[in-house]
Parts: sequence; C-alpha cells; structure tokens
Amino acid sequence: MEFFSKLKNSLNKTRNSFTEKIERLIIGYANINESCLDELEEILISADVGVSTTMKLMDDVRLGIRQKEINSPQDLQPFLIKKISQILESGEDHITIAPSGPTVFLVIGVNGVGKTTTIGKLAKYYRANGKSVLLAAADTFRAAAIDQLQIWGKRAAVDVIAHEEGSDPAAVVFDAVKAAIARNTDILLIDTAGRLHTKSNLMDELNKIYRVIKREIPAAPHETLLVLDATTGQNAIHQAELFTKAAPISGVVLTKLDGTAKGGVVIGIKAQLSMPVKLIGVGEGEDDLQPFVAKDFAAALFDM
Repeated sequence: MEFFSKLKNSLNKTRNSFTEKIERLIIGYANINESCLDELEEILISADVGVSTTMKLMDDVRLGIRQKEINSPQDLQPFLIKKISQILESGEDHITIAPSGPTVFLVIGVNGVGKTTTIGKLAKYYRANGKSVLLAAADTFRAAAIDQLQIWGKRAAVDVIAHEEGSDPAAVVFDAVKAAIARNTDILLIDTAGRLHTKSNLMDELNKIYRVIKREIPAAPHETLLVLDATTGQNAIHQAELFTKAAPISGVVLTKLDGTAKGGVVIGIKAQLSMPVKLIGVGEGEDDLQPFVAKDFAAALFDM
C-alpha cells in the first residue's frame, strides 16, 4: 500500500493533464458530438499517449458509439479505463530470473535518463530481498560513470567490477561474468555507455558485450533493460524504436514518472512497441524503483 500511495502521488501531474481533463470534458458536453471527440483526442495526445495509440483508442470509441456501448459523455471514462487497462495488462511484464547461476541484467540507454541510478536502486532492491549482487562498470568512456557506480556499490554494500577509464568495456564484462560465476552471485547488473544510440560503434560494442556474456552463460543476458526518461514523452518512444533495431530489448525501465505530466507514455510504449514495461521510478528515493504492475498503474492513473 505504501508503494501504491507513492505511485498514485507520482502520477498527480499526469492525472491533472489527463484524467481530470476527461472528467471536465464529460461535464462540459450534454451529448457526444465531433467537438467532444476532437477534445478527447487532444487530451490523449497531450498526455503523450502517442498519435498512433490515440488514433486506435479513438477508433475504439467511435466503434463503441456505433455499437451503443457508449451512449453519453458519462460512458466515455469507464470505456477508456477498460481499453487502456487492456493495453497496460497485455503481455508479460515480469522480470526473468535464472533458475540457477547468476541472473545477468544488461542495462542500456542514452546519457541522462537515470541509467546508473537505476542500477544502484536495483542493487538495493535485490539486496533487500536477500540476493547477492555484483555490479559491472562497463561504461568506461566516462570516469564519472565509474565513480557513480562505485558510490552506489558502497550504498548497497555490493562489489563493483571496474577497470580504468577508456578500457575495453567487453573486458570489464568478461571479468564481471567470471567473478559472478566464481562467487555464485545471484544478480549481475551491467552498466553500459550511454552515448547516442545512432552511433554504430556503440552498437558494435553492445554486440561484443553480448558475445562475451553468451560465451560464459549461454542463456544470458536474461534481461536487456532499456532505461527511458518519462519526462521526455514521445522522445522516449523514439529512443525505444531505435534501440530495438540495434539490440534485443526484453523490457523498459521508465524513470522520473513523478516529474512529468506525460505518464501516458507508458500506454504508448505498450501499444506502439508491444514492449514490456518492467520497472518504474516514482521518486528520488533509493526505494522508489519498483516492478511495474499494470493493474496498480491503471488504478493510480484513474484514481480508482
């Protein structure tokens, strides 16, 4: 209940720009007409649900009107709650854990989205749940990234495998995987460089890291998590589209939900990309990163 309360609070800005606008729309129209539907469409787009997802929802609304499932403006909100909940609850959002040996998480994303912080919070989460954790500082292009991960390692009381700035990221990963196997570690979290996703050398580097991991643990990485900043709205979806062309993303971590009115981006990611949202960040605190639960998100979004 404590986390649900945090989730609800984190979606305040999104609710103000989305749910409450829909409620005002319902009050403002006696009947459903084209002006009413145009305004509903604008509300969905302004919450960064995304154009294609908005068009699909509006098609559903028009079909609902034709089939007499929607007969008045008051019917719009429960109809949208049902449709959006279906989008959110589709697919598997659980995190894969290896049945034996280390579970390897490869964490990717552009600089500034909260990638290293996400890894630190994940380390604390799994430590709190009784798991042994090891971190790998494979973002060797910035000394600050290595230092930041080591700070998080101290906070979570876990070791960090790191080399010097400018060293081969794949070599760091090799050492980390070997150490995780030797120590019988439960969770290995690998940080990676956050340079622009359009640069082919970064993609080549990721491919090399994949090969190193798979050579030692064929089933790994068990999760390749793409960290996205919710405050960037549609740009987050654009980043996800580009990354899926370069790496087999298994799921999304959406950070900074508490700082944006664009929480509808979760709906867009699920609908447009059919990509699982596996973790969400709902605050600055170390315990504010938690597994995504679709029904809880829908309930918090619509204040149910």
